[in-house]
Amino acid sequence: PDSCNDTCTCLLLLEQFLQERIKVNGKAGNLGGGVVSIERSKSKIAVNSEVPFSKRYLKYLTKKYLKKNNLRDWLRVVANTKESYELRYFQINQDEEEEEDED
Repeated sequence: PDSCNDTCTCLLLLEQFLQERIKVNGKAGNLGGGVVSIERSKSKIAVNSEVPFSKRYLKYLTKKYLKKNNLRDWLRVVANTKESYELRYFQINQDEEEEEDED
């Protein structure tokens, strides 16, 4: 998944997944009638909440999405600031170079 088209599609599907799965007051799919909002821009998804919302819960749901779509082997969830996460590709090239050195 390298092209922009894949990224845009992936973001759209992740946004839909979060809308369906985020629980507010124990109920999934309704986002608490506007208490939690999800906005998507070109390469970002912003989740805003008026009630306490665990950043860890967002990481859990994102990892669940990656696993469901068989992307878990390619992408990882990394905290880039105190209030945000980003998806990064695993650095596979380094692993291959280490294996070649052992031969």
